[in-house]
Amino acid sequence: MWRHLVPALKWRASAWDLVGVGSARGFESPEDYSIAAYARSTVDVLDPLGQDREAVFCGVSMGGYIIFELLRQFPERVRAAILCNTKATPDTPEAKRSRNALVARTLKEGMSAVVDELVNRLLARVTRERRPEVVSEVRQMILDQKVPGIVGALHALRDRPDSTPLLGQIQVPVLVIAGDDDQIAPAAGMQEMARAIPGAQFVVIPESGHLTPIEQPRRVGAAINDFLEQL
Repeated sequence: MWRHLVPALKWRASAWDLVGVGSARGFESPEDYSIAAYARSTVDVLDPLGQDREAVFCGVSMGGYIIFELLRQFPERVRAAILCNTKATPDTPEAKRSRNALVARTLKEGMSAVVDELVNRLLARVTRERRPEVVSEVRQMILDQKVPGIVGALHALRDRPDSTPLLGQIQVPVLVIAGDDDQIAPAAGMQEMARAIPGAQFVVIPESGHLTPIEQPRRVGAAINDFLEQL
């Protein structure tokens, strides 16, 4: 997710696989996955790296939900937050039904059964039409995932708490980054979320969908560098 962007940052950056994703070991059961559990595991990862105080956290989509949870559980650890392609609201009943259907298909047929649907939702139209190398990269990222970890993540996404009441209480600097063609977390909704966070900055990345760090790493990197220079 971050390998194209991290080299462009002017500060030390750490990126790792979440529990159950990529090379990271998963929880015992899909029911053990939650946004709160991801937040606790994030702190557990940081401490051995020597980042046992505060850090700037940057997350895409579910990563944003984890940052909200860090602000609830471990506010002393958050120096600033960068929220990319995410939202504060919980899943609607319709969205929860959609998550359950995706879980059922994934368990029955594996990641190959859902990869095309996910790619079409995750990437901007211009990316899908003009940048086959990015489409291929994201497809492979999806196919490489282990089904139990993805099912657990879908459970965590479905049951995540409403972070809307938290927005007005955030006291650290925040940068909100949206994609101009994001079907999952539309830019208009993200701008509304940014307005609810005291002093938050808002940036729209052109020609990008839900995966701005992959689709437009230079533009996202420039926005992050500009933000960090102000801290």
